[in-house]
Amino acid sequence: MKIALPSRQDKIDEHFGHCEHFTVFTIDDQKKIISEEKIASPAGCGCKSNIAQVLAEKGVKLMLAGNMGEGAVNVLNSHGIDVLRGCSGNVKNVAQSWLDGMLKDSGLSCAQHRHQHACSNY
Repeated sequence: MKIALPSRQDKIDEHFGHCEHFTVFTIDDQKKIISEEKIASPAGCGCKSNIAQVLAEKGVKLMLAGNMGEGAVNVLNSHGIDVLRGCSGNVKNVAQSWLDGMLKDSGLSCAQHRHQHACSNY
């Protein structure tokens, strides 16, 4: 399984659509991180870019994110990627917390992002 985290300087970037890159961890059957890859973030709003398709093609099944508009959530979901929001801190620590069953989705969307970038149209 692969999980992706919007990243800036090895921390969760609070603004999904403007992160430096996506850190992608490959997880084995024993729920251990076996590899790490960085995927460049496309220019523009996350929900309007092709990042969901790129991540899906790489085999990503889960996005661990900080804040994200409903449009971005919908686009990721439509590509078979589940989203867990409300994450913060070091990306490897966040991934490990998820593996340990310690994270739950905040259910909060970034309304400002949705309105500024019209991502709710997706």
